[in-house]
Amino acid sequence: MSTEHIELPVIARVVGGHTGRRDDFKGGVTSIIRLVPSIPSNALQGIEEFSHLEVIWHFSLGSDQDIELEPRSPRDNPSWPATGGLAHRNHRRPARIATSYPRILKVKGRDIYVEDLDADAGTPVIDLAPVFEEMLPRGPVTQPPWPTEMLQNYWANADERP
Repeated sequence: MSTEHIELPVIARVVGGHTGRRDDFKGGVTSIIRLVPSIPSNALQGIEEFSHLEVIWHFSLGSDQDIELEPRSPRDNPSWPATGGLAHRNHRRPARIATSYPRILKVKGRDIYVEDLDADAGTPVIDLAPVFEEMLPRGPVTQPPWPTEMLQNYWANADERP
């Protein structure tokens, strides 16, 4: 693992929403992204005109001892191919950084109310920005079949559990 490090400020925290590090059933949940006091509330001016945010957050419930870079099957399911740690999107990555794209519901003072943020309550937010359609991937997005199989219930509501 790299010995080079950077330090990043926490600009907000997740209030409410998910708890318990679940792998699935993340849909339909409202959370609040609350700016830290050192960030002025007017830094959010105009953000409510956008439909979605790009939120960069830290898997703070993970640990450096849990980092796994060697190839392994996602969710330890042997029917999915072993892939290297950087081909996964979970807390076992070296920097434990995640990106989510929740829908903006409303902005009130220092709080952004969002739906479908898959970070747990208390999670530190490192950065956020509105989603610009022009900044999304260009061209078709491709992937092997296993992520689609693995995430079939990811955005389902908790009351839709099989």
